[in-house]
Amino acid sequence: MDRSIPAIITALFLLGVLVLMWRSWHKRSQRDRTLTAGYPRPEGGAAADVLATAEAYYVATTPRDAPLERLAIPGLGFRARAALTVTAQGITLDLDGNAPLYVPGAAIDQVGAAQLAIDRVVETDGLVRLSWRLNTPGTDRRDVDSFFRIIDPNDRARLIDSIRTITAPAHQDESEA
Repeated sequence: MDRSIPAIITALFLLGVLVLMWRSWHKRSQRDRTLTAGYPRPEGGAAADVLATAEAYYVATTPRDAPLERLAIPGLGFRARAALTVTAQGITLDLDGNAPLYVPGAAIDQVGAAQLAIDRVVETDGLVRLSWRLNTPGTDRRDVDSFFRIIDPNDRARLIDSIRTITAPAHQDESEA
């Protein structure tokens, strides 16, 4: 009897924590259910158009410049192994367990390095941050950052350079041309 009361209290505490975790994820999923990941894939994308590929670990997608707030977008809500394919038209994110997502170059704002996202902290510039706009209904396009951990370090620079060649230039003047 002496050990049963602490065991019951501990079990109730753990159950409470699990209920709170489920409730938080459920609310986040409800909040983000209207967000759409990916765009329609263009017709006639040939394998010859591939600029770079890389195997990576998908870490998370967050609101722009808020790397500690995960978005629960269908297809991008959970960590997964990913294959990234950059073509002249855009980038395909093929996350294990999900349908491939296409992001056109016009929707990509920038690509760069990051050190942290959600609960992942790595060495300096250990993550690749892809800043892009979701394909949401209407004119309200939500800006997000997706984070990837590239498996082969040799693929990292080639991938970033390839994505930079297809991104829409934000403000380019004659000195940058």
